[in-house]
Amino acid sequence: MLLLLIHYLQDRWSLHVPAVFEYCSTRMAGAAITALLVTLIFGKVFIKKLYEWKIGDRVRAEDCPLLGQLHRNKNDTPTMGGILILFALLVSLLLWMDLTSIFTLILAATTVVIGALGAIDDYLKLRYKNKKGLSGRKKLSVQVVFSLLIALYLLVPAVTNSVHHGKWFAPAQVKEQSATLTTQEVSARLYIPFYKHVLFDFSGIWLLLMGLLIICVITGASNAVNLTDGLDGLATGTLFFAASAFALIAFVSNNIDFSRYLHILYIEGASEIAIFLAAVMGASLGFLWYNGYPAQVFMGDTGSLTLGAILGVCAVLLKRELLLVIIGGVFVAEALSVILQVGSYRLRNKKRIFLCAPLHHHFEYKGWAESKIVVRFWIIALLCAIVGLASLKFQ
Repeated sequence: MLLLLIHYLQDRWSLHVPAVFEYCSTRMAGAAITALLVTLIFGKVFIKKLYEWKIGDRVRAEDCPLLGQLHRNKNDTPTMGGILILFALLVSLLLWMDLTSIFTLILAATTVVIGALGAIDDYLKLRYKNKKGLSGRKKLSVQVVFSLLIALYLLVPAVTNSVHHGKWFAPAQVKEQSATLTTQEVSARLYIPFYKHVLFDFSGIWLLLMGLLIICVITGASNAVNLTDGLDGLATGTLFFAASAFALIAFVSNNIDFSRYLHILYIEGASEIAIFLAAVMGASLGFLWYNGYPAQVFMGDTGSLTLGAILGVCAVLLKRELLLVIIGGVFVAEALSVILQVGSYRLRNKKRIFLCAPLHHHFEYKGWAESKIVVRFWIIALLCAIVGLASLKFQ
């Protein structure tokens, strides 16, 4: 909206507006500060309303009975705090991002669609105390369908050619700004961390594999963040580090000099991704003010499912799908712990690998204090983000 206003003032009234307000770095800072202030200012009132409406969650510990004792003081803590985060993100998006960019539209759609899915799930949990919300199959179906639509947009020429979007440059072609690649050509390519050249260039029937990867990345990231959201501030703080790393990647990907120096894709318009991730950083910090131990509010599926999906979508748009495994290492470990636990229970005659899953509950069972687990997971998340960023240079 700010960009539209600037262009209107310049074109309609011939007013001089300092160019600094159009810079990516300025808008990133503005988006982060806006999201931070929105969550901080409205957080206290929002939490008070949640208490009045009795929107409180209860600990479900059917598989890990000890959790009922460890977390008994968390019963009736307000949930659906993700609404506050998403509100802050949308306010920042409207104020600071280019509303005509396809990246802006995709990120806005992700926030609204997956946010609505999470909100419905949270509502059903609260409305019917004996239910677990939407079934896993229904949630997964919506996530897969939404991810499929993004995959189709990126991979099917009939869809992509009808919409204006940013230009993409291959590492070997970045010196020639006119040597562009279509969105389909780049979206069909697979890059791996620490390697500057294309690993695979899918075509024909093999595009189905790339589409499947896009679906797995977005859906997997969404559910992995959701599984991580089990301790006060754990998912929020971990997400901050992951969003920070991808925001920096998006920023350098939007600069042709940086991309040439680092031998990475130059993605025209990636500044909008960087701005949105800066807003995620600000909203995460603001929410952490209330979500840190002892938590005054939980984000619920409204926040965790959506923020995970946003992370996955950004990784896909930046062509860093596999790098997400490194930067989001904590999320991957949490998801793998659940997969391994369920697989072991079913295939090894009800034998478990971990004392409890996801992984953070395993350490709770071992007697670790909640704050100790959270801080150590944050440290690991920071290290994962640093390694992920280092991969850009060491390639």
